[in-house]
Amino acid sequence: MNYLIAVLSDRIQAEAAYLALEKASIKSTILGRGYKTADEFGLIDPKEQAQKQARLMAFWLIPFGFFAGVGFSVATGLDTFAWAGEIGNHIVGGLLGAMGGAFGSVFVGGGVGLVAGSGDALPYRNRLNEGKYIVVVQGSEILSRQATNILREFAPENIQGYADEIG
Repeated sequence: MNYLIAVLSDRIQAEAAYLALEKASIKSTILGRGYKTADEFGLIDPKEQAQKQARLMAFWLIPFGFFAGVGFSVATGLDTFAWAGEIGNHIVGGLLGAMGGAFGSVFVGGGVGLVAGSGDALPYRNRLNEGKYIVVVQGSEILSRQATNILREFAPENIQGYADEIG
């Protein structure tokens, strides 16, 4: 399945482009105020993706950090916390390792997810927030080419094609 996304500056242009595509028997969708939202269409929210990535990393990094902290404490034999005793030192070391894992999951999982996980969805979301409209055409490559020719007549701010390749 191919996607063709055109960013248009106002509602009148978006509706005119939609009607021109409809006249050519090409189904399309308008995103913007009064039409579908980015969430309804399925454009991912980068903040939500970053939170998911941070949670997934925390699932692995916190236990790993705990055991790494205990292992480090046992291997080095350091008596960092004299008040805790030998076993308490190992447990405190494990808790500190778990905290390191939690921080790593937030900074790496959340930060990388926020920066790299959004793909092109963030610029399109920003354009919608600016009050612009997006016309999306889904279909075959031939249909995308026909739609491109029609949409270029409306001088879109941006027109971009994507191929959804599976496997």
